[in-house]
Amino acid sequence: MSLTASLDASSVSAAPGEETAVPLQVRNSGATVEEYRFEVVGACAAWSSVEPAVLSLYPGDTRTVSLMLRPPRDATVPAGETPFGIRVVPTGEQDRTVVPEGRVTVLPFTATTAELVPRSSHGSRRGRHQLAVDNRGNTPVTVRLGAQPGTELARVAFDVAELQVGPGQAEFGRLRVRPAKRMWRGTPVTHPFQVFAATQVAEGEEPVAPVLVDGSYQQEPLLPRWLPRALVTAAVLLIALAGIWYALLRPAVKSAAREAVTPEAVRSAAAADKSEAPNGGDTAGAGADGGAGDTAGADAGAGASTPTPSPSAEAEAGASAGAGTDDGAATPTSAQVRVRDSVGGGTNAATALQVPKGHTFQLTDIVVQNPQGDAGTVVISAGTNSSVLSLGLENFRDSDYHFVTPILVPAGGKVTMTIDCRKVGKPVGARTPARCSESLFLGGTMRADG
Repeated sequence: MSLTASLDASSVSAAPGEETAVPLQVRNSGATVEEYRFEVVGACAAWSSVEPAVLSLYPGDTRTVSLMLRPPRDATVPAGETPFGIRVVPTGEQDRTVVPEGRVTVLPFTATTAELVPRSSHGSRRGRHQLAVDNRGNTPVTVRLGAQPGTELARVAFDVAELQVGPGQAEFGRLRVRPAKRMWRGTPVTHPFQVFAATQVAEGEEPVAPVLVDGSYQQEPLLPRWLPRALVTAAVLLIALAGIWYALLRPAVKSAAREAVTPEAVRSAAAADKSEAPNGGDTAGAGADGGAGDTAGADAGAGASTPTPSPSAEAEAGASAGAGTDDGAATPTSAQVRVRDSVGGGTNAATALQVPKGHTFQLTDIVVQNPQGDAGTVVISAGTNSSVLSLGLENFRDSDYHFVTPILVPAGGKVTMTIDCRKVGKPVGARTPARCSESLFLGGTMRADG
């Protein structure tokens, strides 16, 4: 063979970012002048070259060229041993190529960066961040994470204490910032803090300074700043609506209710209750409410009357028949009224009967009904503001009173019922009404003054 090539060192170390030269001796053993070209083969070919790239030798001459190794200082070239070869190609005898081989060890280096995402956060309870750690070196690293709060008013904690980051890769460590005390209202407070990523190195290697990153968390109040204004506005609106109700709407509703009690409505209600009065009277007389009514009736009669059983269906029918024949003497007369009243609106009254001129009404029977079970007071008056009965609505549902000695109501006098509602009752199986509602049925005789 007319060519001989050998490396001075078959194994060499190269530091990333630096240049390393490896001598290569070439000898022309032939009888003619020859030109040689050099090609680097292997994984290091991208960052290696031979200088000079072409060499001419006379027969018997020996020259030295240099293999230049320039590994870049980044993660594309991993640390460790890499084989290589240098192909020496004679121009005149290309089939007589020689390839000396060797090994290059790329030294490890560490380059770690970190970034806080986001740099600042805000919230009422906590702030959330991520620390992105990038390994720009050519060897895997273990990074320890830590934090140093700027004040004692906030606590910073990572989800994990360490990260394993490969060459050219990035890992994320989540962290939370919590305030030491809750803030219900006031101006937001900013809490600064600092986090670090410390790369751990093997024993004997030079320590690497930790990467420090500054951040901040803005603590906001739990109650938003607009809440007090909203509450004040709502209170003003409620007061305004209540004022409109009491000043305008409630008097109009009461007036409409009173105007609805016309003589035609009273006569229609009386006719309807005449058919129901016997049953209602019997029930009231037989139940516990009837007993309470008898006691109240005795008080109202001031010792002049005693309770008697409810009139039978035949007695009611006779009274109705007698009322149809007016012979100038006593005429059986009955009347009915219903009164409704709202809670907290004061008393409400209605007239059941007004005695015409030249007559005197003899009141003998009173039936009071509280079908809803309302709570409050009811007062029955006869004559000139004379109270006949004063009852608590919560003490009865139906009560009837009968007087042996009639109560005399002179000409122009009225029989009225006054209601003061404190609580609206709820009928069984029905919705709660909006107002209290009580009924009064009375009976007696109307006599002409002689």
